[in-house]
Amino acid sequence: MKKKIFMLVFMSVMLVCSCAYGFSDVNKNDWFYENVKDMTDKGYLSGYEDGSFRPSGIITKAELVSVVCRINSLAEKSSQISHWASSMLLSALDEGYYDWDEIPPSGETYDEPITRQLAVKIIMKAFLPDEKGDYNYAADNIKDFSQVDGRYYDSVIAAYSNGIVFGDDNGNLNPKAHMTRAEACAVIMRAANRKGNLKPYETPEATEAPKPVTVRKGGVSENGKLRVEGTQLVNENGERVVLHGMSSHGLQWFPAFASESAVKVTADYGANLFRCAMYTGEGGYISNPSVKGTLINAVDSAIRQDMYVIIDWHILSDGNPLMYADEAAEFFAEMSEKYADNPAVIYEICNEPNGNVSWAEDVKPYAEKIIPVIRHNSDGIILVGSPTWSQDLHEAAKNPLEAENVMYTCHFYAGTHTDWLRQRIIDCGLPVFVSEWGTSAADGNGGVYLDEAKKWIDFMNERGISWANWSLCDKNESSAALVSGADINDGISEGELTESGKFVFENF
Repeated sequence: MKKKIFMLVFMSVMLVCSCAYGFSDVNKNDWFYENVKDMTDKGYLSGYEDGSFRPSGIITKAELVSVVCRINSLAEKSSQISHWASSMLLSALDEGYYDWDEIPPSGETYDEPITRQLAVKIIMKAFLPDEKGDYNYAADNIKDFSQVDGRYYDSVIAAYSNGIVFGDDNGNLNPKAHMTRAEACAVIMRAANRKGNLKPYETPEATEAPKPVTVRKGGVSENGKLRVEGTQLVNENGERVVLHGMSSHGLQWFPAFASESAVKVTADYGANLFRCAMYTGEGGYISNPSVKGTLINAVDSAIRQDMYVIIDWHILSDGNPLMYADEAAEFFAEMSEKYADNPAVIYEICNEPNGNVSWAEDVKPYAEKIIPVIRHNSDGIILVGSPTWSQDLHEAAKNPLEAENVMYTCHFYAGTHTDWLRQRIIDCGLPVFVSEWGTSAADGNGGVYLDEAKKWIDFMNERGISWANWSLCDKNESSAALVSGADINDGISEGELTESGKFVFENF
């Protein structure tokens, strides 16, 4: 993880610049210079590894809350969340700096940008909780006061009336816009200095040492029936669980790599998940229904290996899932009846919606047709894709499905999809399952991009996101896990793994 500008890494010696102009992008004539200098000199913040401060960068909820807590010398609380700031955020929540629903302690929104009105509330609660303001004064002078949500009235009025925040050149506060790092420094220092007794930073003693997050792996016999709680996949005991494994390529093209021996190979390397990619088009199920037999054999093989298994309705060229919605309903009725009581089976109902489709008009109505079909027989996990090849999580987040045990898929390829898609996962606030990803570019070739793939692996590990890699086959493309001619029947030696395969198998 990149170093945070507001670091929550407590060290015996804080390696920070002795003055604000030590940052490459902070100058003495900058309006925020004195605030940054004061906070840096007192040890409350440091810059990035390249020596920059990035004053115009957007500050996250975790970053703002953590520095506020450090200035107030709050002790850390024990946390089960694997996030660098989770212990401090729990302390702030206990102190009443914010409410549970504003920054849920489950952690899924910690890295989201913070709005100005929420930032003002946290800062005022932390430093000036008893300050009051004049409603009429604030309402008359803040041009966009009507945009402030009611729950933030008191804090915004107090902050504006006491000179902690000001409007922009047009007199607007922009309460729902995001706050930059420079703005955050200025507001925090105004409030902290008004409170008085702003002392150099000293590391507080934790009330209890943070406990490492427990994320289970293991197979079906160990974890049992899965369900979704909040944004997390959990096992039958309510413990967070992650699934790591391989996706087949198209079953109509590479049936040998979805055989019992092929599935067992991945299990032997430590995988606890196998995805059966049954294309609907491209010579798949719609024109060749017999491919269903290959899928069933693969599902049964994974079950025998104590693995979780995804039945993937793999739309691609037929980009709108409504095109074959009736066929999908019939298929999932059969599969959910066949595997109704089996905790291993997961249903992926639309691989990658694409083309001229939207979440609201196409994908969501399709999901609302298929989910009840499965629920008639099974309450197992259902995975739902989104437009633009399962990347439009932000659209699904605006209008999510009203159904339990549903997760939203995100597909990425390391050579094409980078920070922006990771940020989209952070921002969406949905339970996310990466049911397909590759080390190559999006077309399956190029690379392999192992540096970027490592960033993705670290990102998914930090957030307990389950994944299936594309793909277990010997096709002549960068994303394939096996070299051409690999014999799957006698196991797989290291020499039969491609560069991509070696990387992925090491990360089971």
